[in-house]
Amino acid sequence: MTVTDAASGPSGTSGAEAVAPSRTVAVIGAGTMGQGIAQVALLAGHRVRLYDVAADQAEAGAATILTRLERLVEKGRLDESTRGAAALRLERATDLAELADSALVVEAVVERLSVKQELFGALEEIVADDCLLATNTSSLSVTAIAGALRLPGRFVGLHFFNPAPLLPLVEVVSGFATDEDAATRAYETAKAWGKTPVRCADTPGFIVNRIARPFYAEALRVYEGRGADPATIDAVLRESGGFRMGPFELTDLIGQDVNEAVTRSVWESFFQDPKFTPSLAQRRLVQSGRLGRKSGQGWFPYAEGTERPEPHTAAPAKAPEAITVRGDLGPAEPLVALFEEAGVKVRRRGGGGYIRLPGGGRLCLADGETSFEFYEQEIIYFDLALDYAAATRIAVSTAASTSPESLQEAIGLFQVTGKRVSVIEDVPGMIVARTVAMLADVAADAVDRGVASAEDVDTAMKLGVNYPAGPLEWASKVGFRRICDLLGELHERYPTGRYAPSLGTVRRGCDENGGS
Repeated sequence: MTVTDAASGPSGTSGAEAVAPSRTVAVIGAGTMGQGIAQVALLAGHRVRLYDVAADQAEAGAATILTRLERLVEKGRLDESTRGAAALRLERATDLAELADSALVVEAVVERLSVKQELFGALEEIVADDCLLATNTSSLSVTAIAGALRLPGRFVGLHFFNPAPLLPLVEVVSGFATDEDAATRAYETAKAWGKTPVRCADTPGFIVNRIARPFYAEALRVYEGRGADPATIDAVLRESGGFRMGPFELTDLIGQDVNEAVTRSVWESFFQDPKFTPSLAQRRLVQSGRLGRKSGQGWFPYAEGTERPEPHTAAPAKAPEAITVRGDLGPAEPLVALFEEAGVKVRRRGGGGYIRLPGGGRLCLADGETSFEFYEQEIIYFDLALDYAAATRIAVSTAASTSPESLQEAIGLFQVTGKRVSVIEDVPGMIVARTVAMLADVAADAVDRGVASAEDVDTAMKLGVNYPAGPLEWASKVGFRRICDLLGELHERYPTGRYAPSLGTVRRGCDENGGS
């Protein structure tokens, strides 16, 4: 089997079916994730045996599951007869030998390769040869875990997201030796359990943790370049980009140590590819013990009585009475109607795609260049938005030499449409534009390398990390040629290889232009 084969098709062509509800499912590891997976399998109708090397942990885990089921009944989400039947199907195993009749074993133990290899080696001597073996690892190689097994073809990754009973996404990961039947059976089982499975090959970070890296990394790059403070960056990505949480508040919630460790693991697994380079600023935060909510301080304070810093928001400015739109504004074209609805007179002229302000300044959509490079022109950049009509905040940036009058005209123009304005420093690609470009680039590269299908990539990012749009879906609306050009400009200004467009991005950009 090739790596590409591992990600081909949503359910394969093998005809393999889901593990029947009449068959036993074993879950090894009674921590939070193991409990969640056991609950999902239990409510799907399986007899579930929960095992943990610590017998008291298995007992406590089973008790927690039963308590959760009772709460579901209290909330009207589960009927009493279903709860009672599920409770009777939940068993605590005190020895691995009790898992002998399992049709599926899912492991959710400590993330150490040697521990998982030893566990599955022991299981192979207990379960039948047709038992499907699965790991819930989020950071280790499925191929490496299965490497010492007698029958590595039946081994697969089933990566649930926490909390497993609530989050729909499951990454079904095929190792290098995984048989198509095994991957399809795992996929169909997750689907039968009410989950939304996506298939991917065994690659560092799988789909979500691989493709999500730029969401954190670009925000940290803007911060390290003194482009804006964390509160402002978060606000722009939420209120303009449409993301549910900003990267700084999200990493505080995840834990800075956890997030930084995942980034470092992906970077090292890709042989220190510059696209995944960790942040020195985040490393210093971890070293200082500021791990986020769990320590009471991360990028933001969480101690009782402390206040979160507010994002930078420009003071009210007067909107220009008329503007001239030169050419097509591309993905920012919806702004024209918003300006007109707000009472601004709009004149259309031919040109290179920008807004001419009354004072002579040019208002341009972020393209990877900087305002200070245009010595004889007043260039003011504005950031990309997921939906300009729905956006409540817009970021603008300009050179220090730009006149205050031109900047005020730009601020007032956006404010008259009801949007808050954040003025950031003159950084290439601003905030949302460079983030979306990098997400799209990493996603396109993953698809072209056979990691997963484009559909599964977009599904995974929307369900796994609540992105407002799949990165490939968003890039298609913005235009891959524009994405490619923006990355090219960033690469010219940061020639480390980090921003060099992948072949997948370049190819899609050329396809949009008829191969030119």
